[in-house]
Amino acid sequence: MQIKNNVFIVTGGASGLGEGTARLLAHNGGKVVIADMQDDKGQAIAAELGGVFVHCDVSNEDNAAAVVAKAQSLGKLSGLINCAGIATAERTVGKTGPHLLAGFQRTININLVGSFNMIRLSAQAMSTNEPEATGERGVMISTASVAAYDGQIGQAAYSASKGGIVGMTLPIARDLSKLGIRNMTIAPGIFGTPMMFSMPKEVQEALAAGVPFPSRLGTPLDYAKLVMHILDNDMLNGEVIRLDGAIRLPPK
Repeated sequence: MQIKNNVFIVTGGASGLGEGTARLLAHNGGKVVIADMQDDKGQAIAAELGGVFVHCDVSNEDNAAAVVAKAQSLGKLSGLINCAGIATAERTVGKTGPHLLAGFQRTININLVGSFNMIRLSAQAMSTNEPEATGERGVMISTASVAAYDGQIGQAAYSASKGGIVGMTLPIARDLSKLGIRNMTIAPGIFGTPMMFSMPKEVQEALAAGVPFPSRLGTPLDYAKLVMHILDNDMLNGEVIRLDGAIRLPPK
């Protein structure tokens, strides 16, 4: 997939993995649409990169449609990178009673339903593109987590939401194959994001030490570089790639 002068939507692009991806896409000549709830930061990054910011709750149909419409107004929408999401921690039965159902539903709605919402609308837009020489019309990349496989204590909702993204990767790729649109998922391990940096330093160091090699936190650039490779390699389709330094999460 050509990046230069083509348009790419990055949800959650105002921070963390999304910001790193938006920056690398812009560096390589892509037109970036940052879709996020963080208005001030999103607008600042978009202005810096020569891109566009659109306020977006990915689980909201109207918000998502507005992002896709804005992207199409800028040129050929060639890629969607889903990085928007939340991390929650609550035991199925805790000290105060059972897991709050509203919390479980909210996590699923943002992480899983939100990702699919952006995929379905972006795919419809990409289906009208003139294909590249390879027959390709667009690429979707969503963000799961190693917690989809190695969910820890307190991660029932989060793991379920990310496991859903893993589970829909192949069928969506098959759905879109005749349209020339690829669908991939990245499952990051322990990464240095604002969410991670909010934890005590000793916790961060302990988590980094648990990564076999390299024994460090992953960076947004690590993630962004894999996004770039997926965009470039048109044989990658319908698969989940763990980006985790060989870590396997313990129960807690």
